[in-house]
Amino acid sequence: MTVDTSHNPGRTRTGTSLAEPLRNVRALSREMVNHFLETVVACRTLPGESLDGDVTSVTRVCLELAVSMLDGTNAPEKIRRLEHTAAQWAREGVPIDTVHRAMHEGFRLGLDLVVTNAATGYTEDGDQDLLVLRRGDYDDLVGGARIVVDILDTMTTAVSKAYVRELRSVIREHHHGVHTMTSALLAGHPTSTMARESGIEIAARYHVLALSIPPHPEEANPAVDRTVVARRKLRRVQAALAAVGDTVLSLLSVDGGTLLIPDTADLVDLDRLVATLSQAGQVPITAAVVAAAAADIPTASDQAHQLLDMVQRLRLERGLYRFDDLALEYQLTRPGPGREQLCTLLDPLDAHPELLGTLHLHISNNLNRQRTAHALHVHTNTVDYRLKRIAAITGFDPSQASGLWYLRSALVARSYRDQPDTAKPVPHR
Repeated sequence: MTVDTSHNPGRTRTGTSLAEPLRNVRALSREMVNHFLETVVACRTLPGESLDGDVTSVTRVCLELAVSMLDGTNAPEKIRRLEHTAAQWAREGVPIDTVHRAMHEGFRLGLDLVVTNAATGYTEDGDQDLLVLRRGDYDDLVGGARIVVDILDTMTTAVSKAYVRELRSVIREHHHGVHTMTSALLAGHPTSTMARESGIEIAARYHVLALSIPPHPEEANPAVDRTVVARRKLRRVQAALAAVGDTVLSLLSVDGGTLLIPDTADLVDLDRLVATLSQAGQVPITAAVVAAAAADIPTASDQAHQLLDMVQRLRLERGLYRFDDLALEYQLTRPGPGREQLCTLLDPLDAHPELLGTLHLHISNNLNRQRTAHALHVHTNTVDYRLKRIAAITGFDPSQASGLWYLRSALVARSYRDQPDTAKPVPHR
């Protein structure tokens, strides 16, 4: 006699539930956890209390959920327990690939048991080595297979959604903590309480980097949304920065900002870091760095951004600049009669803008005649001619060390006379 199972495809033609081999949840969950230890390498790195507690518990929940669905009943409370555990794993840093691998291994074991048990019901003459399926038998197995697929879909979806949702929450909390801590350090506010609450360790000394991030070429493309391009550029820079380690504090916008890097952070190569960030952002980033004790970060930040402002005014090459590299130029920018006197040295060139532009570009190119000529689209002989005219008009020869010193100093001073000093840390957006 054939039992009608059309109302419940989770049963065989004999009326036996496909869930029968899964009902001994306690014993089967222990067997599965032992299997995870043997086959899923990442599980071996989990602490013992995690295996004995969360992993075993969630394995039981998955088995109970599978049994319920195969029996044709809903189990929302089991799904909620599964989501809760997935969220906890996300907060504790258990890799999602480990979770999925263990889940699929457990599912495979359970599926083998279900299929083997179901197949023994479709034999003739008591010979379990011979499998003969009638049309009704086939329909039963197809219906059961669909439920099995739904089980895996339900489990994977519940775990993935809860894991990602909690991970985003953790990232937001960490980002808020980093933002708050960095802002406090830059403002010179007490940070000991925030450090305890956020778990962010405050170093004794920091490298304070002022960053300038220029627009991406696509930001000038009228056919695209420049805001989206700028934000994607920033996200790439932030991702590259995150790879350095979680000890780096930052306040960044799409056009620059401030980094605080502990000077003991595994001896970070700052020049390479700036080059890496430039590569990630696909733009040439310029930076200035000043080292300081944690308590002196506000002053160091102001100084670093003033250095960066000076680098940009002088149109120097992109890269990282230290205070030692520009100490003289920095001093020349301080207000006073010396700066005012230097400003006047280049006044005779105001009537010859092509000469002033050539001088500026030539010094920015580190006196490389070929590069200056290429940038101006002229012959190197033209560059030489213009430099000689500059010497004749100003009385200072740029080919001589003493003349070059005065001309360069005058350019520094004029950049602050023509454009008031507006250097300040780039605010976070």
